[in-house]
Amino acid sequence: MGRERVTAQWVASGGSIVVGLLVALGLNACTDEKIVYRDNPLFEDPPAAAAGFLGYDEAESKLTVCGNCHVGQQGDWKHTAHADAWATLQAGGHARESCENCHTVGPNGNPASGEVGWAATADSRYHDVQCESCHGPGQAHVANPDATQPLASIKAIDGGMGVGCAECHSGTHHPFVEEWSMSGHAMPIASVISRNDPSCLECHTGQGALAAWGVNAEFVEKDDPVSEHVGFTCAVCHDPHDARNAGQLRFPIDVPAVSQNLCMKCHHKRALPELDAATLRGPHSPQGPLLLGEAGWFPPGFEPSDRIVGTHGTVGNPKLCASCHVNQYEVTDHETGDFVVKVTGHRFLAVPCVDANGQPTLDQDCEPSSRDFAACADGCHGSEESARSAYNTARLRIDQLIQETLDLIALAPEGEQDPSDGRFTVADGAWFNVQLAALPGTSVHNPFLAEQLLVASKLALRREYDLPLARLGSTDIQLGK
Repeated sequence: MGRERVTAQWVASGGSIVVGLLVALGLNACTDEKIVYRDNPLFEDPPAAAAGFLGYDEAESKLTVCGNCHVGQQGDWKHTAHADAWATLQAGGHARESCENCHTVGPNGNPASGEVGWAATADSRYHDVQCESCHGPGQAHVANPDATQPLASIKAIDGGMGVGCAECHSGTHHPFVEEWSMSGHAMPIASVISRNDPSCLECHTGQGALAAWGVNAEFVEKDDPVSEHVGFTCAVCHDPHDARNAGQLRFPIDVPAVSQNLCMKCHHKRALPELDAATLRGPHSPQGPLLLGEAGWFPPGFEPSDRIVGTHGTVGNPKLCASCHVNQYEVTDHETGDFVVKVTGHRFLAVPCVDANGQPTLDQDCEPSSRDFAACADGCHGSEESARSAYNTARLRIDQLIQETLDLIALAPEGEQDPSDGRFTVADGAWFNVQLAALPGTSVHNPFLAEQLLVASKLALRREYDLPLARLGSTDIQLGK
């Protein structure tokens, strides 16, 4: 009896694949091997006008030429919105030639410029936003992988090279980058950069965050010196290759856990006092734990049976931080009804100061009466007016408790509230709770916890330093404390 064994070895060489077919015939324990070589094209050569852009290998299955080797990225990318960009444009009812460079492989998003890829050929192999849309033309890399590495940039915008998400994700209908550039996420703080402290860089720079989150992908700026680190750009929060989370976010936004929620991965710092620190510092960015009822100094005897969770931290608000801070809506001219701009929420303003048409203004220092509470009225509060009233009431109540607590701290024995003496006292704990309650947004993130922490702090101050009940304030007298 004979036996046949077939193996195939694929070896990439320039623009072709060498296929080795080994056929072994076993006859009476004897083996005769014969090797036959056959050249198959690795991909169809791109048009010369495409300037080295390769595009799809098999458009119907959405297999890019790059995906023949980069299998993992190819498999993830197929499920992203970028993989259907061309079909989305055609189905939108407003397809125009001026839109096509943002829905195809071409000059947008990478260092290339001019008529390249789709713009030069109108070949369907360049439909959709493929690998080369961000990485640039891949032909030279395929011809000699060791000689060239077409890395993508994580910058949102780079005017000098025309690189970045801004080349497409901008304009009045989708001004993501314009809004982001006005946010605190856009620019690293010089004083933080100068410290070169990894624990700070992981939440204040893009490179630091990606490293802390275990993102090992290569990109242009990965090895830049700290002085040239970029801010939290689009590619820091959004994964260009992966759509496992809504919006291609690197982590979900609907999980109430500081270790898994995208926003809370940074907004959870110093939510509790550092009891053993040489110098007592106030809260830093405790919004996540505050929302979830896990922030603040719990005075002796203050042990609620359940966590004190703000309404915004419950299942009634499934998007948690993003419900308010990434609010999207259209602005129209109140007089003409004409479209003005699509607000994308990427300034991350929960209740922004707005103009007469409802568009967020550059100056965000205004009273609550001039702020837009539309995000609060969407499925939560009955109306903007009721949301504004709830905000004002909570803020006034917390401000009163803050002042009463500060008055009591001032009555404590001298030296009891000294942040630099290395001791942690009741006065120090009460001071920490005051700082937590005074942070912008606390009256929204969790007014219930802030109020109870302040009430408990006042009681602890009275007991620890034998302060008179009359100095506590009306809140505690009404509670019978």
